[in-house]
Amino acid sequence: MRAIILGVVASLFFAFTFVLNRAMELSGGSWLYSASLRYLFMIPFLLLIVGIRGRLRPLWEEMKARPWQWLVWSFVGFVLFYAPLCFAAMYSPGWLIAGTWQVTIIAGSLLVPLFGQKIPYKGLLMSLLILVGVALMQLHEARALGGREVWLGIVPIVVAAFAYPLGNRKMMAITGGRIDAYERVLGMTLASLPFWLLLGGWGLATEGPPSGSQMLQSLLVALTSGIVATVLFFQATDMAKGNAQRLAVVEATQAGEVVFAVLLEILILSAPLPGIWSAVGMVLVIVGMVLHSVLSAAPSSKKRTSASS
Repeated sequence: MRAIILGVVASLFFAFTFVLNRAMELSGGSWLYSASLRYLFMIPFLLLIVGIRGRLRPLWEEMKARPWQWLVWSFVGFVLFYAPLCFAAMYSPGWLIAGTWQVTIIAGSLLVPLFGQKIPYKGLLMSLLILVGVALMQLHEARALGGREVWLGIVPIVVAAFAYPLGNRKMMAITGGRIDAYERVLGMTLASLPFWLLLGGWGLATEGPPSGSQMLQSLLVALTSGIVATVLFFQATDMAKGNAQRLAVVEATQAGEVVFAVLLEILILSAPLPGIWSAVGMVLVIVGMVLHSVLSAAPSSKKRTSASS
């Protein structure tokens, strides 16, 4: 239950990503800076946290032992996750991005065969219920968007939805519990740094320097989503590793991002109140999350399989 609570709280802080990225796009900021500045701002905070805990050297030893694996899976889990999210903000409002992002719930369940586990079909059914709720939330608003906006706003999110759980799970398997969530986030951020510098350089060459407003909002995203939400979510997945069903439940808590994104857009961007179908969709999302929790709490006679590889 603690892992589920951490996942829900993480979804609240993750929701700031969708709303603030949309706010930056509406104010004329480049997606290249929205993507790169978040991770550049995260580094000093993570270095401080891990350094105070005296864990920089163990992390360095872990990264030095498997540099290419860190580079590849950090690219998948962070770059292929966040750059598409920021790109999509040019074409879709925050609620649609947050809704489409819930594909990651099913993606997490479908990826388990890559780790020697069976697909948790009961959890997958609950994930489908959550996605039905998400679809209802989007139905009315999506009709107002053109075909180009739909494709450019949705396809990148589907890529991100598979990349994030794949990169996260691969790094959990590679590190085998030798480092904690703070250290793993720092390690993946450092390993993906060359790619963020390239995106930032691209932005500087094509858009000029970022505005003070975009830098401030990127800092807020780095703190809320990059530090707080990511660490909480990684801690939750650490607690559930080795059990495909519970891991799917933790990933399903991210459906809360849809509800939180709607509320935050109303508060921050003065977005209109959702209609009746959106309200029904929210209820289905919440019901799906509760049913996931019930399934995860049910006793199982099967032994947990090891997440280590």
